[in-house]
Amino acid sequence: MSGKKQMVIGALIHANGSHAASWLMDEARPHASTDIDYYREMAQLAERGKFDFFFIADTPAARTENLKVWSRSPLFMNVLEPITLLSAIAGATSRIGLGATASTSFFEPYNLARQFASLDHISHGRAAWNVVTSANDYAARNFGLDRLPPHADRYAKAKEFVDIVEALWDTWEDGAFVYDKTSCLSFLPEKQHLLDHKGKYFTLHGALNIERPPQGRPVIIQAGASDTGRDFAAEYAEVVFGSSGNLDGAKAFYSDLKERMGKFGRRPSDMKIASGISVVIGETEQEARDKLESWQDLIHPDVGVMRLGMDLETDLSDLPLDEPVPEHRIPRSSNHHQAYFDEIAGMIREGLTLREVAKRYNRNKATFCGTIKQIADHMEHWMEAGACDGFMISFVALPSTLSDFVEKVVPELQRRGVFRHDYTGRTLREHLGLSRPENRNVASELTPPVAKRA
Repeated sequence: MSGKKQMVIGALIHANGSHAASWLMDEARPHASTDIDYYREMAQLAERGKFDFFFIADTPAARTENLKVWSRSPLFMNVLEPITLLSAIAGATSRIGLGATASTSFFEPYNLARQFASLDHISHGRAAWNVVTSANDYAARNFGLDRLPPHADRYAKAKEFVDIVEALWDTWEDGAFVYDKTSCLSFLPEKQHLLDHKGKYFTLHGALNIERPPQGRPVIIQAGASDTGRDFAAEYAEVVFGSSGNLDGAKAFYSDLKERMGKFGRRPSDMKIASGISVVIGETEQEARDKLESWQDLIHPDVGVMRLGMDLETDLSDLPLDEPVPEHRIPRSSNHHQAYFDEIAGMIREGLTLREVAKRYNRNKATFCGTIKQIADHMEHWMEAGACDGFMISFVALPSTLSDFVEKVVPELQRRGVFRHDYTGRTLREHLGLSRPENRNVASELTPPVAKRA
């Protein structure tokens, strides 16, 4: 193994790809989003590329308004529940990490702790939980609310939620289940630690009915860009998805987040920051750009305007496509995705027309078009410049962009000594170079266990 810093690489997978028109592309497979065999193929392809993890984003809701527009870009309209999906993928893979989004706003801590502990056992230590507070009101309406609670309230609830989940994963000490037939003891009672929690959002008295996960606890992922989100990540996250599309912004985010960790008693090495990127590969840079442009042309104008409105949190559909968006249409603040909101607001202030903003806007922010060498140069430069520890790659068209990356870019990164030739461990923590956390009830010699960090 090279002495160089090793790059973290994760694959963000949507059924046909993350592009708004991916389902319209020639390679797209109808019904891919509910085809477990298809997802297994994609996970096996990513594992062949020695990726750290395979990741499924999710929201617990279908869109219920503007259905004609959504029918032109059916994001999350027909998808498998991600923990179930990853459990099925686990049996078709052996090394790649398996991550999924689950919301602290709409789950109960006990159920989520049990599900991810189960996934970690099923996969022999490859599970990761992307902690989100949710960012659309479609989900809120499925759970008895008219709209999402305020941003700060959602994060306060998430903090209590994660504290409880991590405490539940420590219910049992390692080695608690002995299955000793001679003494007729399946487990050692003294190695169970009851959780008695009464907080602002949750009350829980009990114990998790599954032994401690193979990783100690599944890897915690987070992607908050706001100040509150950054503090949350600094306290809890072990992988953070960065969303800056430029090097200086990414370096500032990286430095800020790593520095914040100190106030929570954590070391910078306890967290990996994976910068979000999409890549389009061509024999020349122009060929790659032409490919992306042809995909952009497939986006229906209704879809482009709707996607802007969702992330700007206001309806823009009444505006003419070929005139600038009036600045007074920008809301005063964001309650959903701060980074996306700021990007759109910035383009509007540049004086772009609605059509231009809709065509340029890309949630992935960093779509890099180039040759194999250019893409490898870009990724290596960002990591060496202190902008990231690796990349969360959103594959815009599947399976082609994933296949191209595995077959063309991965060998180049390996040749440069910045990415593994093979897995050296079996768990996701081992891939990422993260330590297995001690059980708080052993390491801290606690009195009554409470829902707090070790």
